[in-house]
Amino acid sequence: MNPSLTLAGIPPDTFDYRLGNRSALEWVVDQYRVTEDDRSGIKSDPNREDDPQYIVRLVGQVVRVSLETVRIVRVLPPVFAA
Repeated sequence: MNPSLTLAGIPPDTFDYRLGNRSALEWVVDQYRVTEDDRSGIKSDPNREDDPQYIVRLVGQVVRVSLETVRIVRVLPPVFAA
């Protein structure tokens, strides 16, 4: 969580590209959180000191790929079971 960063204007269609029961963006947000294991105390921090824009770029890429995938799937012909 970063209280100084807010991402806005994410198109709703982004959430139509799903990986299982979550959108790709929801998956990334869930995976790229700072966490700490209760038992070991080991902290997992996906932020990169050498590249502070890494996660912002990653979110942008996931949004772009999600929108493009949704666009492609929507124009595919329906598949009929034989």
